[in-house]
Amino acid sequence: MATSDELKFHEFDEAADLLAVNPDATTTSISERQSHVAVNVSAGYEEGELGEETDQTELLSGQKKQPSFWTFEYYQTFFDVDTYQVLDRIKGSLLPLPGKNFVRHHLRNNPDLYGPFWICATLAFTLAVSSNVSHALEKRGDPSFHYSPQFHKVTIAGLVTYCYAWLVPLALWGYLQWRKGLSLHVGSYSFLETVCVYGYSLFVYIPTSILWLIPAAWLQWLLLAFAAALSGAVLVLAFWPLLRSDSKLATLATLAAIVSLHVLLAVGCKLYFFQTLPSTIPPLHPLVTAQQPPVLLPHPANTSAPLRQ
Repeated sequence: MATSDELKFHEFDEAADLLAVNPDATTTSISERQSHVAVNVSAGYEEGELGEETDQTELLSGQKKQPSFWTFEYYQTFFDVDTYQVLDRIKGSLLPLPGKNFVRHHLRNNPDLYGPFWICATLAFTLAVSSNVSHALEKRGDPSFHYSPQFHKVTIAGLVTYCYAWLVPLALWGYLQWRKGLSLHVGSYSFLETVCVYGYSLFVYIPTSILWLIPAAWLQWLLLAFAAALSGAVLVLAFWPLLRSDSKLATLATLAAIVSLHVLLAVGCKLYFFQTLPSTIPPLHPLVTAQQPPVLLPHPANTSAPLRQ
């Protein structure tokens, strides 16, 4: 049976040679190395736990450092949505139901700019393209007509759409903040939530602008009225809970302004991009009548001859 001395760890021969060459050199045993490794692992584990606890504390207390305004991470949060959320919000803008607030039931304190940005871009594109196609179809029977794309309509449609989707919500948000300072009962959404509501409410105008290609004036105005009523209902149902506690006159005036501006946008786009150009009246040609044969009338007797006496 092996003795206790044989079971002990022995130093390697390299360590003995090292001591023979340099007596002042120091060596470490396996146990010392294991102790150092254990200390390093435990220290790293404690640092990791400390960092995780710090992050959790910052998240729970709501004091986590926000990214700077000039960084990409600051704007990345505004586009942090998935396809399911965007489709659900589009569906909510197409099916406004009484009692279902768009902000509370669809945004849920997580507004985005991804949907409004691409909705406005798509609307500007469909307005310009549909306008060009409508103009070409209207003049297809004129042999003297030469089609040339009107690219300036893309710029005009983009300016109108984006200005409406940003300036009108900005004015409404400022008004609600002012009314909130005067009356404690008036609520207000954040500016991003207001922009999000207006952006998604414009989605119904995209299929409407495509259907305006149908050359029927009564159908075009009927589609405009339906789209304006549908998208206007989204805005009214979204802002009614904030305004109903205000005075009756202020509430009605605000809702009337919201709906009027929304209808004015639709009417303006209809009249500018899909206006019916007056048809050119051809010049009047003189009518050629059939020539009738001349009628010979008998000459009267010459009464100017002198009378004989």
